[in-house]
Amino acid sequence: MMEVYPIEIEGHTFIAISVQLPKTNLLVVKSDKGYIMCGALDVALLNEKLKDRKIIAGRAVGVKTIPQLLDAPLESVTLEAENMGIFKGMVGKEALVRMI
Repeated sequence: MMEVYPIEIEGHTFIAISVQLPKTNLLVVKSDKGYIMCGALDVALLNEKLKDRKIIAGRAVGVKTIPQLLDAPLESVTLEAENMGIFKGMVGKEALVRMI
């Protein structure tokens, strides 16, 4: 099953995407500029192989639901996210607000 729905954080609307896969879930919450994602996100790949795309993203691990993703500290972030003031350890929803 796949769900796509809007969520509001501090008066801003974001899009949540949840895909139920065998034995795991793929979780993403996106803004117009970037996104946070579950452990499936490969931040090293974005920083190294796709650096020229300047992707703004953060990764939280050990989350199984969108609410957990929003409340979890980010385990890693892209270099471009750091340039926007988003850092490892920042809570997901706080990072999203900085991606506006």
